[in-house]
Amino acid sequence: MSKKLEGKIALITGGSAGIGLATAKQFVEEGAYVFITGRRQTELDAAVASVGSNITAIQGDVAKLADLDRIFAQIGKEKGRLDIVFANAGLGDMAPLGSITEEHFDTTFNVNVKGVLFTVQKALPLMPNGSSIILNASIVDIKGFPAFSVYSATKAAVRSFARTWTTDLKDRGIRVNVVSPGPIDTPLLNETFSNPDAKKALASTVVMGRLGRPEELAKPVVFLASDDASFITGAELYVDGGAAQV
Repeated sequence: MSKKLEGKIALITGGSAGIGLATAKQFVEEGAYVFITGRRQTELDAAVASVGSNITAIQGDVAKLADLDRIFAQIGKEKGRLDIVFANAGLGDMAPLGSITEEHFDTTFNVNVKGVLFTVQKALPLMPNGSSIILNASIVDIKGFPAFSVYSATKAAVRSFARTWTTDLKDRGIRVNVVSPGPIDTPLLNETFSNPDAKKALASTVVMGRLGRPEELAKPVVFLASDDASFITGAELYVDGGAAQV
């Protein structure tokens, strides 16, 4: 049976844990060679060891343009092209209106918006016509959860990027799509919802009554990256157990 991503070269930002790592594993299983990025070298090393083969980690912060330049220079030198970009790196601390700091705003927008924009823009020279770009947003782009206003605004911006970039890149046949997860059981989520009761309450907001697993997000990303999604662009795929759907 042929693999969905046979011979493809992929980049996953924020690939050392959670959704990014699960997607890296799925990409490799489907025949791709994967580059992952992250800020912490020790976590990147552990991620590479857990995947095993056909993976390279490059330390870097997507919010720093010099780091992105270095990342893409290495990919260009080693592989010469990029068929798939999964702009996954993101963060999201809670801050209720009235206590939002400038630092919170800048940090969140720098990673989630600026980082996504320049990841994609700097990847384009390496991307052949017909490539695939997937952006990781969130159900918060259409929901109004308390204390999440800055994070939610960044994810609404990511959703908007996919619409405009779809038209910007249509002549090159590059597809741009968004995955919007609901609550997924990742290290980032466990950091934000460290109280078991809070985590249980979060799971109760999901129609299916549980948190999603990282691999349940990774498989839809594989679909959007592959030729199975050849007539899908500008779309947002909710992977949320029904949380934002009913």
